[in-house]
Amino acid sequence: MPRAPSDLLQGTVDVLILRTLSWQPMHGYAISDWVRERSRGVLSIEGAALYQALHRLERKKFVASSWGVSENNRKAKFYALTSEGRRQLRSDSSTWREYADAVGRVLDPA
Repeated sequence: MPRAPSDLLQGTVDVLILRTLSWQPMHGYAISDWVRERSRGVLSIEGAALYQALHRLERKKFVASSWGVSENNRKAKFYALTSEGRRQLRSDSSTWREYADAVGRVLDPA
């Protein structure tokens, strides 16, 4: 039975968050919204999965957090990509592109 795109997302959450934060620091809801918009609604990172990933990335020093005020004037925790996070993003992006190319070759062997 085929898996839903959201099932496949679990292994890609970190790289998606790192890529999102490469544009600018964002709070959790903005990260979730950006991924959903860029994937045209196919991918979403929400709730516990989002915050568990952000905390994991922060422990690894790939992101740093600070408190600020969101666009709707609420206190929010903003996450920013660190230099270590940029290095990790480059490495992960390369790995995921190779993986996607390999899957594509298997699915369309012509």
